[in-house]
Amino acid sequence: MLLRPRRSATLIAVLALGVAATALTGCSSTETVARAEAASGSAAAATTAPSGSSAPTGTSPIVFAFTCTVGDGPEVQTYTTSSAVWQDRRTSCTAAPITGTVPSAQQQSALDAARGDATLEELAAGCAVSGTGPWRSAVETVEQEHLAAGLERYCPGHPDMARLRDALDAHRG
Repeated sequence: MLLRPRRSATLIAVLALGVAATALTGCSSTETVARAEAASGSAAAATTAPSGSSAPTGTSPIVFAFTCTVGDGPEVQTYTTSSAVWQDRRTSCTAAPITGTVPSAQQQSALDAARGDATLEELAAGCAVSGTGPWRSAVETVEQEHLAAGLERYCPGHPDMARLRDALDAHRG
């Protein structure tokens, strides 16, 4: 049975996660996402309607929430970690910043690798999904190479990382 927390409880949980992730990670490193996800476990905040939008706050690294479609219908779920999205095997998500205003070193490295072919929100959303898109497709263009390179840096613990690296290696020759 899927429990549906109230919107205010979900917002408080998401904000608390952002504060906890910031406190636990301190200065950014390549483990930023993994540490934030480890701190939250596999718990995800779930809703059946699109979540309200709130502006990010603070000067800490940007933390995202993910809104993903469930099947082919209008139902969506909102998650606070990409690992929770991976567990539910979602293939279509958007990312919205919930706290922080400055990219972490890892996020900036991913943006640099993407060379303008993906925004931070697009990289975060791409990191959340699995089994689709760049995680399962051949890299055939320079733009796809940049996106894949950005994803490689943004989410090194992704369950489809080996496939992405194989596609990058094949493209680069």
